Amino acid sequence: MTIKNYIIIAIFALLGSTVMYLYYYFVGCKTGTCLITSNPTISSGYGLLLGGLVGSTINDFVNKKNK
Repeated sequence: MTIKNYIIIAIFALLGSTVMYLYYYFVGCKTGTCLITSNPTISSGYGLLLGGLVGSTINDFVNKKNK
């Protein structure tokens, strides 16, 4: 993998983290009973993980298409 591949994955991971934090901030769970959306750290962590997985999938798809 080249550095370009890692940059694409990192961009999607940061985007996912940001989106999930914004979801926590604007929607969130006010009662504290929701596991993911009641804590900004957990919410951002899940977004980071999911964004990285989506970025990796897109990266693999683009690399296979170019070969």
